[in-house]
Amino acid sequence: MNEHETEYLHGMHVVHAGPRQAPPLLLIHGSGASGGFWNPVVPALAERHHVIRIDLPGCGQSPPAHSYDVPAQAHRVAAMLDDLGLGPVAAAGHSSGGYIATALAEQRPDLVRSLALLSCGPSPDALLPQPAALRILLAPPFGRLLWSRRSDAMIRRGISATAALPVEISDELVAEVRGISYRTFRTLLRRNGEYIAERSVPERLAALGVPVLVIFGDADPRWEPSSAHRYDAVPNARIELLPGVGHMPVLEAPETTGELLLDFTAATAEIPPAKPGT
Repeated sequence: MNEHETEYLHGMHVVHAGPRQAPPLLLIHGSGASGGFWNPVVPALAERHHVIRIDLPGCGQSPPAHSYDVPAQAHRVAAMLDDLGLGPVAAAGHSSGGYIATALAEQRPDLVRSLALLSCGPSPDALLPQPAALRILLAPPFGRLLWSRRSDAMIRRGISATAALPVEISDELVAEVRGISYRTFRTLLRRNGEYIAERSVPERLAALGVPVLVIFGDADPRWEPSSAHRYDAVPNARIELLPGVGHMPVLEAPETTGELLLDFTAATAEIPPAKPGT
């Protein structure tokens, strides 16, 4: 199967690419985004993997959900993988998508062979003051009013505000971002913050023993770039800082990002997943 195929499972829009018999690679987007944000790297990844992209609940083409707690979302992803008969997978998460990938490995270590975290803030104290465009869109009461009146140009500026390099934002991505409600976005940010406040990502990963790749832009305006080195405390972690790249490495440096992911999945392909309860 080389053409993209789509389906809905457990309330999530799921897109497949690459041969079904190839090693599975799960791609999880961040808050306020969609599976389409991975588009620039999918062709290269699909040459060696069965690539599974999802739109998390309330994002992209997926309907809203009752709960946006990180563990609840990870449980939903696990159920989707079980239905597809997939696992163990290499799981890659961008930004808060890395939290869901981490929670998936916490809940179901049998389903996760390796983890790649892109621009994934380790703990709340690493969060930088946010760009003005995002602060205006999120701050009540005017944020709620502006949200429903956003032009395509405003949405593109909002996405670009977290990048350090020029990025191309397709009409498809704009449409998928527009579909995310103000309430859903605010709730996602709050629930993600609660997850890393309870326990930092490096601390969670250190207890798992799963191979980890961390990709961070050294010009990330959302998370303090030096905080990437907090993952040095994680056994089996590999840290890659991308010069001049911001919060969106898949859009800003797709070729480099794709190569790093492929190199990592190849290196960890034969490592068995952890057993439940270990």
